[in-house]
Amino acid sequence: MENPPLISIALCTYNGSAFLREQLDSVLAQRYTHWELVVVDDFSTDATRSILEEYAERDVRIRLHYNEQNLGYNKNFEKALGLCRSELIAICDQDDIWQREKLEKQVRLIGDHTLVYHDSEFIDAGGQSMNRRISDKLNFYRGNSPEVFLFLNCVSGHSILMKKQVLQQSLPFPERFHYDQWLAFNAACLGSIDFIPETLVRYRQHSSNNTDILALKTAARSADQKVLELEMESQWLLLCARQCTGNAHGLIQALYNQSILRNDSFFNAKFGMLVWKHRDTLLRLLKKPDTSKFFYALRKAWGVKAKK
Repeated sequence: MENPPLISIALCTYNGSAFLREQLDSVLAQRYTHWELVVVDDFSTDATRSILEEYAERDVRIRLHYNEQNLGYNKNFEKALGLCRSELIAICDQDDIWQREKLEKQVRLIGDHTLVYHDSEFIDAGGQSMNRRISDKLNFYRGNSPEVFLFLNCVSGHSILMKKQVLQQSLPFPERFHYDQWLAFNAACLGSIDFIPETLVRYRQHSSNNTDILALKTAARSADQKVLELEMESQWLLLCARQCTGNAHGLIQALYNQSILRNDSFFNAKFGMLVWKHRDTLLRLLKKPDTSKFFYALRKAWGVKAKK
């Protein structure tokens, strides 16, 4: 590639010594070599810092930053992304393993898109394949309809290569919501997204994962937790309605309005009907038959009084 653009890779670490070397080795082994690795360590207490310094001594493309107190997952990524200097930004977790061609294939695809992502293979804590991919759980999406990401998300943070304008639109990250879903939503608001149907990351699953996409840690939820989830869903819809001023705004605003009515009632059929009516976008990522999508929309209609 002539005049390859610089890619800033944002890596956040926290007590990641168990898997960090494998991830760093896979970044250093990338066929695409014009990158900087921006690392922000979130006040680790294990050997993470010494590992980072060892690798930084070996490669001048690695820039290290240390927090004086623990910021937490979302805020630490927000800081790391803000320190990236390039117009192209990739996100990196501390415990995965990248395929050698990951950055090369993504930079060739991005073109006029605001964000591109890819499929990933699940591996266990020991690095063994679990014979499952993210695309086994969710349909992938390419296009410019942000409402696709209101209830579901197929864009994992570690798979993202995005334009800086997406980050600028997304900061600061909203509290209590997944930053990768927020980035995907904003990328679709600003332009179009695309994906590579290949597993370009080996996505490690273990007890310390911040997300639980395979539902390995699912536990029974109390009535209070279920009520809180309804309230948070309404807050999310309001946030998205305020953020998106394009064609999707009317639908998102209507969903928010009906969600508030649902929260104050036993059952709001209008909310469920609205989700079902727009299932081709709102439930597009759900890898289920229409009967399952119908019951998904029906469950959305139950309000706080029912949950209690």
